[in-house]
Amino acid sequence: MPAKLSTHVLDTAHGCPAQGMKIELWSRTDGKERLLKAIQTNADGRTDLPLLTAEEMRTGDFELVFHVGDYFAGKSAIAPGLRFLDLVPVRFGIADATAMIEAVLRLATVRPSA
Repeated sequence: MPAKLSTHVLDTAHGCPAQGMKIELWSRTDGKERLLKAIQTNADGRTDLPLLTAEEMRTGDFELVFHVGDYFAGKSAIAPGLRFLDLVPVRFGIADATAMIEAVLRLATVRPSA
C-alpha cells in the first residue's frame, strides 16, 4: 500500500460519520506554520482524497484543525453561544514518510439536561 495521511471523523453523539466538517492541515516544521490544505469530510466522514499523498508525504511536525463547533452548530437546534468544542487541534509528527497514517477523531458533545 502506498504511503498517505488520511482521516476519519465519527460523530458518536448522533451515531454517524461527521459529513461536511472542515479540516485544515498545517505544516509546523522548523518553527514555521504553513497551511497545506483546507478540505471537508464526505458522507463517510473521510476526505475524498488523502490529506497527503505518497508524493506529498514527508517527515516533520504537522497539525490537523477540526472545525467541530461549526459542524455541531449545523446539526443542532440549540441557540448559538458558548461551544463545548470549537476548533480541535491535533498535533503530530511524521517520522516515516513511507507509512500509511490515519488520524481518527471520535466526537461527542454535551447534551442539554431534560
